[in-house]
Amino acid sequence: MGESDSQLRKFQKELSAGTVSLALLAVLACAGEPLYGYLIAKQLEKLDGVLSGKQSALYPVLRNLEGAGLLDSFVEPSTAGPPRRYYSITDAGRAALRDWAAAWRATRDSVDSVLEGATE
Repeated sequence: MGESDSQLRKFQKELSAGTVSLALLAVLACAGEPLYGYLIAKQLEKLDGVLSGKQSALYPVLRNLEGAGLLDSFVEPSTAGPPRRYYSITDAGRAALRDWAAAWRATRDSVDSVLEGATE
C-alpha cells in the first residue's frame, strides 16, 4: 500500500466520522418504523462508502445518539437469535437532522465552490 492510499483511507475515515451520524438519523427518519442495527446497517450499505463495510462501527454511534436524546430504543425477543434492539428517531433527533443537513449542505456547497476547477 502506497503513501497516497494510506492518506486517502485516513481522509475517508475522517470524513465518515461525522457523516455516519447524519446518515443514520436520515435512515431512521425515512424508515417510518423502528429498525434494529442490522437493518440500519443494510440501509447504510446501499449508500456506498457511508459505513465502509464496518457494521460494528454503527453501534457506538447509535448509543451516542440515544444518549444525546436523538434516538429512542427498545428490546424485543427474536425467534432467530438473540433479542434485538430497535431504534427510532425522536423529535429532538428530527430537529438535529434538519440542522445537521443544513450544515452539511452549506459545507458541501462551500467545498464544491473551492474545488471547482482545482481537480481538472
